[in-house]
Amino acid sequence: MKRILLNSVLVLLLFACSNKAAKKVVVLAELPFYEDASFTPVWMSLEDPKLKEFHAIKSFTFTNQNGEIINEKTFEGKVYVTDFFYTTCPGICPKMTTNMKVVQDAFLTEEDVLLLSHSVTPEKDSIAQLKEYAQNKGVVDGRWHLVTGDRKTIYDLGRNTYFIEEDLGLEKTEDEFLHTENFVLIDQNKHIRGIYNGLNKASIAQLISDVNILLEEGK
Repeated sequence: MKRILLNSVLVLLLFACSNKAAKKVVVLAELPFYEDASFTPVWMSLEDPKLKEFHAIKSFTFTNQNGEIINEKTFEGKVYVTDFFYTTCPGICPKMTTNMKVVQDAFLTEEDVLLLSHSVTPEKDSIAQLKEYAQNKGVVDGRWHLVTGDRKTIYDLGRNTYFIEEDLGLEKTEDEFLHTENFVLIDQNKHIRGIYNGLNKASIAQLISDVNILLEEGK
């Protein structure tokens, strides 16, 4: 079973509304923090001085679908959702992209929410290729960045900073392909606050709810 954020204080309720089944996410608490690939929740106050030393996303530099340089400063003070994909993927990526667009569309008027999708085949996914993909998939420029760049940097970030991949405890070389359906939620201070199954509608609904928690948290 894939790793999905399991938060005992977040409950999914199903109820009937206008004779149609609907899903309602009830939020009862703040989100935990995560610091390693086990995704064991760590509950901390925002005022806790330990947060200054807590695991955070490190610096990076990539190029997006418009040929613009994207780095950690692009996401400064923003909530963002990240994933890893490639444009020619025939399997899980199209569904992941569809669900990431659901997240994008939920926050089209919210400037403090961004999306970041890394190509895991950067040698093939040129700027032109990413641009065509973005146009075909309804990506909104400035809100959702599809990026290419140095392969080693992308894989290192995915495995060792975002902890995006499965196979906890198994060492992988740079040559082994990075492929995962997970989405990771990052807060305004570059801390990991959740991991979600990017293929699952209920998980995407929970992600959208959790983004709203972080927006409130940042006020």
